[in-house]
Amino acid sequence: MNFSDFNLKKELLHRLSEIGFEKPSPIQEKAIPLILEGKDIVAQAQTGTGKTAAFGLPILNMLKKGEKALIVTPTRELAIQVSEEIFRYGRDLGIHTASVYGGSSYNRQISQIKTSQVIVATPGRLIDLLNSGRIDIAPKFVVLDEADEMLDMGFLDDIKEIFKFVPNDAQKLLFSATMPKEILNLAKTFLKEPEFVKITTQNLINENIKEYCYVIDEHERKDALIRLIDYKAPSKAIVFCRTKRDVDDVAEYLKGIGLNASGLHGDMEQRKRETIIRNFKTNKLDILVATDVAARGLDVNDVSHVFNYHLPLDPESYVHRIGRTGRAGKEGMAISLVTPYEFKALSKIEKISKITLKEIPTLEDVKNTEIKKIIEKINNIDASPKSIEIIEELQNEFDLFTIATKFAAMLFEKEAKGKERIGKSLKEAKRLIEREKFNSSNSNSGRRNYKNRNQRGNRYNRGRRR
Repeated sequence: MNFSDFNLKKELLHRLSEIGFEKPSPIQEKAIPLILEGKDIVAQAQTGTGKTAAFGLPILNMLKKGEKALIVTPTRELAIQVSEEIFRYGRDLGIHTASVYGGSSYNRQISQIKTSQVIVATPGRLIDLLNSGRIDIAPKFVVLDEADEMLDMGFLDDIKEIFKFVPNDAQKLLFSATMPKEILNLAKTFLKEPEFVKITTQNLINENIKEYCYVIDEHERKDALIRLIDYKAPSKAIVFCRTKRDVDDVAEYLKGIGLNASGLHGDMEQRKRETIIRNFKTNKLDILVATDVAARGLDVNDVSHVFNYHLPLDPESYVHRIGRTGRAGKEGMAISLVTPYEFKALSKIEKISKITLKEIPTLEDVKNTEIKKIIEKINNIDASPKSIEIIEELQNEFDLFTIATKFAAMLFEKEAKGKERIGKSLKEAKRLIEREKFNSSNSNSGRRNYKNRNQRGNRYNRGRRR
């Protein structure tokens, strides 16, 4: 199935082609037709399955001039991300988006809401604006994104309050990774005869891809990348970085140590980008260092390894990144470098992947691997008349042992260098991750308790004002 099968507007199809979206994901395939039919839906799908496009594309396709869509998300980070993604899809339609969350200027956000058709908001700030009468919206479409996470964060009462401001005839879409009874009750109360869609993550990531992550400190990124390249010896690899500046920095570093690498990002001239991609496809380039946007739609079947120099901020980007390897029935490997600051992003990725925690090989491990490869290479080479002639000539000056050691030195001329150990040991990495999970669990519990106390206080104060 292709996106064109949904009969979307030509502007949307053009943008999807530019972005590099090839085929709809399972959640998009099931949800988009139902939403286009005007039905309310309850969709169970993990982050990383392409759900933003699943609700964003049909809404953009149906949104008329003067109408608004409201998307409610649990966190500021997700609100910004969803807003940017929706804007990217709807750019050719001239549709603007507003991000609404706490800690930012009320006046600026109110101004954006007035001039935007798609409003992406966190519950707390949205309730403040609605209850105070600072904004008055009657959205045609309402989306609850990651509803179970909003439940965990104590936003259930806020969501119910928000629905009081939503017109009865608005089309309502609820997306959640899990379906606790509170979410189902919410759907029964506020949605009209919803269709239920469930997507399992079993086949989200290609089974031919082996996934590993290594815990490091921030200053070890380059050393860790080189060590893993030396150890894994990729035939063709993509290194993903978060920013264009990182792409330039890493690409120059790899070239500086003699690797056949080049960077790729959106600031490059089109002709240069096309040349780099062509060189990568035709094996004139071994390592491509790229941003997510630059690598969207990159169709190369023989990428042996994908390296996440930085862990992506959301699982959806992770799925797209590692999907560059393990194609056409071949095996692939995805390797992620993770600092303790990225553990939250890692925990989300772990929900949809089979990522294995590993320890970065030591310098001795790399050297032993290189020796094994050289021995294997020698075992697979048959003597030729020319090679016999060279040995006979050399025997006039050296004994056979000296000749052999000199040839071995030639094969071993690019010896691995660096510190003996890089990154955290497996034991320490596991301890740090468990500690982060414990702290996160306590933080969410505290946030729920605070939220409940705050809501009780607000209800008491409202009662007194009456």
